[in-house]
Amino acid sequence: MDLNDTPQQAEYRAKVRSWLEEHKHEAPVLQGEGAIEDEHEAVEAHRAWQRKLAEAGLTGVTWPTEYGGQGLGPLEQVIVNQEISRAGVPGILDAIGVGMLGPTIIAHGTEEQKQRYLAAMLHGDEVWCQLFSEPAAGSDLAGIQSRAKPQDDGSWVLNGQKVWTTNAQFASFGLLLARTDPDVPKHKGLTMFIVPMDAEGVTVRGLRQITGDAEFNEVFFDDVALDPDLVVGPVNGGWGTALTTLMFERLTIGGGGEGMGYRADRFARALASDPAAVRDPEVRKRFGELATDLLALRFTGYRILTALQRGQIPGPEAGMGKVTVVNAAVAAGDLIADVIGPDAFSLDDEWNYLISFLPGLKSAGGTEEILRNTVGERVLGLPPEPRLDKGIPFSELRDKEREAAGASA
Repeated sequence: MDLNDTPQQAEYRAKVRSWLEEHKHEAPVLQGEGAIEDEHEAVEAHRAWQRKLAEAGLTGVTWPTEYGGQGLGPLEQVIVNQEISRAGVPGILDAIGVGMLGPTIIAHGTEEQKQRYLAAMLHGDEVWCQLFSEPAAGSDLAGIQSRAKPQDDGSWVLNGQKVWTTNAQFASFGLLLARTDPDVPKHKGLTMFIVPMDAEGVTVRGLRQITGDAEFNEVFFDDVALDPDLVVGPVNGGWGTALTTLMFERLTIGGGGEGMGYRADRFARALASDPAAVRDPEVRKRFGELATDLLALRFTGYRILTALQRGQIPGPEAGMGKVTVVNAAVAAGDLIADVIGPDAFSLDDEWNYLISFLPGLKSAGGTEEILRNTVGERVLGLPPEPRLDKGIPFSELRDKEREAAGASA
C-alpha cells in the first residue's frame, strides 16, 4: 500500500499487484540482457503483452466502459503505471494511441469512429502513430504545411511530409493534422484526419537514433485519398482537436515519469553499487537535487490528478511536468555515467538505452523553450518573447503597428 492511498485505492493496488506478480513471467524482455533482438519479433511479443494487460483491465483504465475501458479515474491509472514499473515488466506497446490518440477520438470522434477503432487500439491489434510535426513545424505546430484538399465527392487528397513520427513503421493508422484552408490565420484552417498507414501514396522512412534503433520516422504523403469519414472533429477546427492530443501528450510524459522508470529509488540503487560514490559529497549533492525534482514532480502530479478527478482540465502549466521529468532523468543518467564509467554504455547495460534515448525526449511534446514561454505568457502573465518577422526586430514592428493604428484613427 502506498502511504497516499485511500482504502479503496489500496485494494485496487493490491489487485493490480497480484495480477502482475502472477503473470510477469509472461512479459517479454525488451531491453538489457536477454532482450529480443529481432525488431519484428519484439513488436509482436510486446503486442501480445498489451493484449494480456487489456484482458486484465490494465489498459485504458480511464476510458469509458462502453469503449472497453474501466471507467476509473486518473489516480487508478497512476497506480497501474506504478505497479507495472515495480514489477519490472514493460508497459503497453501503443502508449501513444491509448494514452493520447484514443482519448482524442473519444472526445471528438463520431460514434462510428469510436466503435471501429478504439477496441482494436486498446488490445494492440492496431497500433497508431501521431502525425503532427513537420521539418519546418515542430514546436510551432500551427505552422504545418501538409495540405488536404477537398474533392467534389466529399473526400480529400493529402500531400505533405511529417517527421519524428514514433511507431510509424508498424502502425496501422495515424492521427494527422493538415492544413485545409490556407487563406485564414495559421491556427485556423486546420483539420484532423485518420490516415490508414497502408494507403497508396504513404511512404515511411526510418530515422536511426544514437540508441541504434529507428523508433522515429519521416512519413511522406503523395496524393493520398482520404474518405469523408476519416475526418475527426470539425473541418477547419482541427486546432481545438489537436489541443486535446497535446494536453494528453504532456500529461503522459510529465506525469508518467514513474511509469517510464524515472524514479529516484532506481537511480539510487545504481549509485549504491559504488560505496565510494555514496560517500562523495558532490555525488550526494547532485543526486539530492534530481531526487528533489522527482519528488516535487510526484506531488505536482497528484495536484493535476486531483484536478482531473474533479472534472477540471489542467492548463499550460502541465507542460512543466514534462520539462522537469526529462531534465531530472537526464541529470540522473549523467550522474550514473560519471559514477559507473564506460560500463554504463555497454550494450547489455540498462543505462545505455536511457542515456542515449533521453536527449530526443527533450523535443517530444514541445521543446523546453516553447513550454517555458507558454507557462510564462499564459500562467504568469509575462510579456511575449520578442519576435522577428522577415528580419524586422520586434521594436520596429511595434512602432509600425502604432503608426498604423494612429493613421486608421
